Amino acid sequence: MTDAISNVLAERYATPAMRALWSGEGKVKLERDYWIAVLKGQRDLGIPVPDGVIESYEKVKDQVNLASIMERERVTRHDVKARIEEFCDLAGHEHIHKGMTSRDLTENVEQLQVFRALLEVRKKSIAALSGFAKRAAQCRDIPMTARTHNVAAQVTTVGKRIAMFGEEMLLGVEALNALIASYPARGLKGAVGTRLDQITLFNGDSAKARALEDRILHHLGINASLDAVGQVYPRSLDMQVVSTLTHVASGAGSFAKTLRLMAGHELASEGFAKGQVGSSAMPHKMNSRSCERINGFHVILKGYLAMAAGLAGDQWNEGDVSCSVVRRVMLPDAFLAMDGLLETLLTVLNQMEVFEAVVEQELMRYLPFLLTTTVLMEAVKAGAGREAAHEAIKEHAVAVARDMRTGKVSHNDLLARLAADDRLGLKADALDAIMAQGKANSGDAPQQVDHFVFRVCELVAKHPEAAAYEPGSIL
Repeated sequence: MTDAISNVLAERYATPAMRALWSGEGKVKLERDYWIAVLKGQRDLGIPVPDGVIESYEKVKDQVNLASIMERERVTRHDVKARIEEFCDLAGHEHIHKGMTSRDLTENVEQLQVFRALLEVRKKSIAALSGFAKRAAQCRDIPMTARTHNVAAQVTTVGKRIAMFGEEMLLGVEALNALIASYPARGLKGAVGTRLDQITLFNGDSAKARALEDRILHHLGINASLDAVGQVYPRSLDMQVVSTLTHVASGAGSFAKTLRLMAGHELASEGFAKGQVGSSAMPHKMNSRSCERINGFHVILKGYLAMAAGLAGDQWNEGDVSCSVVRRVMLPDAFLAMDGLLETLLTVLNQMEVFEAVVEQELMRYLPFLLTTTVLMEAVKAGAGREAAHEAIKEHAVAVARDMRTGKVSHNDLLARLAADDRLGLKADALDAIMAQGKANSGDAPQQVDHFVFRVCELVAKHPEAAAYEPGSIL
């Protein structure tokens, strides 16, 4: 007996809906529906189909035996031929696949899987944007220390930081919407894309061959189709799909990494469930495991993007199957990884916490440093030379930072030192006023949050069912 090797993305992270789209059994059912749709279209357009044939196929279309199909493939060395034989034997007829090449089946069915998976990703992405907007609004006015190069920079708000990453995801969802609207199917084009065999079936009537394709596009639910395509659709389209998934995931990736950093300084947490264990050795630990997982999924997506890019622009003539082994891994697993990422992101957005007291403590530690740009402007207004004032402020800021790090002082006394420096021409009361105003002076960060929330609300209004989606339980 041989142990089965599982797909960890499918079994551990993806949801039943996404797994069903990419499962072996699910694909066989989609193919059989497609064959029946083609057969019905051919019948309706004048190709003779005996009574009861279509009904026989429909009766057995859900009887999927993957082991039996694999046994046939070991003989035929051709996966589509094996599935044709299996379906025909079950139905007791040989009427499917007339005028078709393997790629008339597989290209379109795989594109149907991609298209439906894109719709699933959009649903959960909009739900995540709704979560970002909710959290940003809740934290709109909580001042905090903003960091560039991971060094304290100026004052921002927690809500603004969340909106920043949410806006990046919003850009990705806009790209996703554009892809869904324009995504083209290969269509029913035959062995080299000329429709020759279908035209022959219709006794030279190319208009009927095109009409059959229109019916197939309606069956797929895809509005656009390629026209001058060969046996395979351009693999640059797969690259666009995986690139868009990676784009959507990028805002989530930056958010997760930043939340991990914040958790390390006890500013925030992704949440810690009752009974959860952070470390088998260190009982106190509350690791940001879900955010780490999001970052891991993002790495996986970028890996599949590299695979997709490797196939783009590498087509021989009207087509070949050198891409097949790559796409069998890349396409399903990219969507399974994306599904796991979104489920995890939604869970984090639902459960995360912001610890305002610690946020304020950090802000007060760094606030005098963060106000140095304001002090510089006020010194210039008071008559100091810009470069001389810059040098004076830098000297004192570096000295205070060193003294705080070595324990020479217990609190940040930068403003007191600046008040005593005649080069700046600023009195203590002026600097105290800067300090008082500075804590709440985050520019128009609150208004930026409002604008982000407004844009998300506009999107949610178009997809209310998506925003209502709730994630399942994650491991």
